[in-house]
Amino acid sequence: MDLPDVGIPPRLARRMSMAEQYEYLRTKLSRRRALVTAGAVAGGLLTGGCAGDPPSPSSRRTASPSAAAKVHGSVVAPFGRHLAFGADPKTQMRISWQVPLAVKKPYVRIGTRPDDLSRRIEAEVRALHTPGVTGIRAALDQYYLHAALDGLRPGTTYYYGVGHDGLDPAAAAHRSTIASFRTAPAGPEKFVFTAFGDQGVSKAAAANDHILLRQDPAFHLHAGDICYANVNGRGEESDGYDPSYWDLFLKQNEEVARSVPWMVTTGNHDMEAWYSPDGYGGQLARWSLPDSGFDPRSAPGVYAFTYGNVGFVALDANDVSYEIPANLGYTGGKQTAWLDGKLGELRRSVDFVVVFFHHCAYSTSSHASDGGVREEWLPLFEKHQVDLVINGHNHVYERTDAIKGDAVGRPVPIGASTDPTRDGTVYVTAGGGGKDLYGFPAGVKESYEGQVRDRESVDTFRWTKSRAADKETVEWSRVRYRGFSFLQVEAESGTAPRLKVSALAQNGDRIDHFEVRRGT
Repeated sequence: MDLPDVGIPPRLARRMSMAEQYEYLRTKLSRRRALVTAGAVAGGLLTGGCAGDPPSPSSRRTASPSAAAKVHGSVVAPFGRHLAFGADPKTQMRISWQVPLAVKKPYVRIGTRPDDLSRRIEAEVRALHTPGVTGIRAALDQYYLHAALDGLRPGTTYYYGVGHDGLDPAAAAHRSTIASFRTAPAGPEKFVFTAFGDQGVSKAAAANDHILLRQDPAFHLHAGDICYANVNGRGEESDGYDPSYWDLFLKQNEEVARSVPWMVTTGNHDMEAWYSPDGYGGQLARWSLPDSGFDPRSAPGVYAFTYGNVGFVALDANDVSYEIPANLGYTGGKQTAWLDGKLGELRRSVDFVVVFFHHCAYSTSSHASDGGVREEWLPLFEKHQVDLVINGHNHVYERTDAIKGDAVGRPVPIGASTDPTRDGTVYVTAGGGGKDLYGFPAGVKESYEGQVRDRESVDTFRWTKSRAADKETVEWSRVRYRGFSFLQVEAESGTAPRLKVSALAQNGDRIDHFEVRRGT
C-alpha cells in the first residue's frame, strides 16, 4: 500500500536520511488531533485482529479529547500485554501494555501466588501521537504503559495483573486477567527459546504464535520487521504508515507475550519517521527492552542479556545496511565498537553466544545478502567464534553450512553437528514469522528434512555500498524452505554443552535440525 500523494515525494525521500524526513514531516504535515474511543479500539479496531489483515485507516472512528475525560477508568480495558527481560533476566522483568484512552495512576500488582498480589508497582505512561493525513487517515493517540520489576528472585514464577484508577486486577471481577512469568534460573540449566522475524498481523502470524507457545519457550527472539505499520519499509515517509497496526499486533500476540518475554530488535519496517529523527521514537514508546546496549535511548534495538549458559546479543542492522541506507552509519561506529567488546566479554563467561538482527548476512531469497552486514560484523563474529546468527528480512527459512572466511568452513547437513571453534558460524534466516512469503531464485529447489537434495550452487547477489546488486554464485545455502516457520533451540549445559537447533513448520513438523558443540 503506497501513499504516493502524501508527504515527501518518493524521489526526494530516497535522498533523505531519517532525521531529514522527520524534520520535513514536522513542518509539512497536518496535525489534526483526535482520539480513538474505547469502543473503537476494543470493538471495531481490534475485532478479528488475529484472523486477517488490519482494517483500512478509513474504518476508524474518532472522538474529541473531551470524550476521554468523561470515561471512568472501570470501563477502560487494558490489552496487548507483553513482557521483556531487563538487563538481568534472573532479577528483572519489564511489563508493558496498552490502553485505548488515557488513565490515571496505572500500576502492576505482583506476587508469587495468584491469590496474593500484594506488591504494587507504579507504571510509566508513554503517550504517542501520530498526526493525521488529510484524506488518508485521522490522527491517532496511543497510550503505552510500562512497569519495571527489579529485585525479583531467580527461577521463580510470579503472577501479575495490570490496572489503574477504577480498575483493580485483584478484584474478583478481573481475576481472569491475571497472568504469570518465570525469571531466569540462578545457574545454567536446560531451557528452550524460539525465534523468528517478519511477523505482522495475519492468520499465519497467529497460527505461528499457537505452535510457538506449545514449545514452552523461556523467551522468544523477534529479529525485526515487527508489525508492518510502516508498509514498504524503505525508510521513506512515502512508504505509507498506519499506527493502528500496532494495536492489532499487540492484541494478536498477547496470548504468548503476556507470559513469554518477547525480545525484539529493529528491522527496516520498524523505522518510523513520524516520531523522532532516527525513526525509533515509536519503538521507545511501545517497548521496554534491556538497557544493556551502548545507548538505549538512541538505539533501543541494541542490547545483550545472558540466560543460563548462553549470551544473546541484539543488533540494529539498519546502522550498517547497504540495501536500505536510511539509517546507514547513524551510530557513528559506536554499535560495532560495543559489539566487539560485548562479544569478547560473553565469550569469556558463557558456553554459547547467539546474535540476532534483521538484515541477512547470507541468504539467496528476494533481499539476498547485505554487504554492509558482512563487511562490518562478520569479522567480529569470526574473531569471537559466535555460535549462531539469526536473521529475518527474507520471508523464508534458509540455513547455511558453517561459514568461515566468507566461505564454507564445513558442510552441515540436516542432523549434523558443528563446532564453531573449528568450522565457523551457521547463519539462519528465520523470516517465516507470518508476513507474505518470498521464494528462491529461478531453478533453485527447496531442500529440507524429508526433501533433501544434493548440494548445489546457487546464483544470487549481495548488496554493495553503491546499492548495486553484486552477483555471486554460492555453495553455502544448505537448507531452504518456503513456508511459515520458526526456530526452536534447546540449550543444554553440563560436561557436554550443546545447542540443539530445530526449525518447525507452521503445522509443527520439523523441517531442519542440527547441533552446535564447541571443542568437540
